[in-house]
Amino acid sequence: MNTTKQMKREDRYLMLTTGSVPRVISTLAVPTIISMLVTSFYSIADTYFVGQIDTQSTAAVGVVFSVMFIIQAVGFFFGHGSGNYISRELGAKHREAASKMAATGFVYSVLFATMLAVVGLVFLEPISLALGSTPTVLPYTKRYLAIILCGGPFMAGQITLNNQMRLQGNAAYAMVGIVSGAVLNVLFDPLFIFVLDMGVSGAALATAVAQMIAFCIQLIQTFRGGNLRIHLSKFTPSWIFFKEIVSGGAPSLTRQALGSISTILLNYAAGSWGGDAGIAGMSIVNRMSFFINSVLIGYGQGFQPLCGFSYGAKLYARVREGFWFCVKVGTAFLSVVAIFGFIYAEEVVALFRDDAEVIVVGAAAFRWQLLTYPLGAVVMYSNMMMQTIRKPIRASVLSAARQGIFFIPAILIMPRLFGMEGVEATQAVADLLSFLLAIPLCGSVLRELKRQETNLRV
Repeated sequence: MNTTKQMKREDRYLMLTTGSVPRVISTLAVPTIISMLVTSFYSIADTYFVGQIDTQSTAAVGVVFSVMFIIQAVGFFFGHGSGNYISRELGAKHREAASKMAATGFVYSVLFATMLAVVGLVFLEPISLALGSTPTVLPYTKRYLAIILCGGPFMAGQITLNNQMRLQGNAAYAMVGIVSGAVLNVLFDPLFIFVLDMGVSGAALATAVAQMIAFCIQLIQTFRGGNLRIHLSKFTPSWIFFKEIVSGGAPSLTRQALGSISTILLNYAAGSWGGDAGIAGMSIVNRMSFFINSVLIGYGQGFQPLCGFSYGAKLYARVREGFWFCVKVGTAFLSVVAIFGFIYAEEVVALFRDDAEVIVVGAAAFRWQLLTYPLGAVVMYSNMMMQTIRKPIRASVLSAARQGIFFIPAILIMPRLFGMEGVEATQAVADLLSFLLAIPLCGSVLRELKRQETNLRV
């Protein structure tokens, strides 16, 4: 048995460090794309089913989306932080250190998410108001938020495990738990919302229960396929490990945390200029964008194990080749999506909420975002590469750009100048500026890789 597992690990190492770059990335990307699509689909499903209730419930889901960003931020922070370290250590064939990091990242994730849940439940109403909930939406927000918080530790824990397995090159195993949870969420939604007549609380309960089941499945998966097993006895709360987690996970934490802040500010602006219909319309567009970007993220996650293993093995040319391949594929995909989305914007929004005001807001915001979609691949894959090869400062700056450095000033200024249209166009402006920032940041890293490659030959 141990010999079989060792062979699997060696085969995976050879695949990641010597296999055809397009083939390796595409092979690893298929399960991660499926995972991301299904995960984002249940977010879309929540919006769809809740949209059949009323506009206030749809708006409440949009308001609480920022809290889900925070819970996911914990999972991604510890998952990417520990996973990137694990990937490099396995590339350098240091398995024991990788095993200790796996347990450490997992325990930290669950503990931090539990603390967040406790604080959130104690201050439920003030937090709901701070998130941008209007008085008419507040009762729905509180019901939805309370249940989501209870499922938070399970959501964060399974995201951490998923990313650890994925960065070990075991994307297929990582996919099983994610897909199972998402499918269950979609099945539970109509059951709890309509059959049991629980309304918006049913949507939240469907998500929480599905995340609990996904957590259990993901934990079981760590004992299969040569994955690093989670042994609590290997939990190592050392400063060295925590520093590694911060270095590898800071870009993800920055991105997710700023995404939460940006969503709150967006809800305030949309509510001020468009009322409940404005919040609902922007919520629908956010969910659609998350769904589309999940393909881009999934493909990049196929690149990250190759990037980490190759960097750990000092195969710098292979890292650069993988990056450029992903940029070409991602740009082509987003260009096609932008064309079709621009044509059918109203029809897409109407699928979620058949309300004329919501459709007007949603279609306009969607078209604005589609204008800059093709630029997103460069930003996304630059960030993933820099994060994986431990360039934390540049990766964190780029992570902060789209949802923070550029978005926050834009959402505070543009609505005052252009009203609701300013709200709708804010993300497009932030995306364009993020692309312009990514060019010099990524360029400097690619030049460093080329110099390191040259030095090895000498």
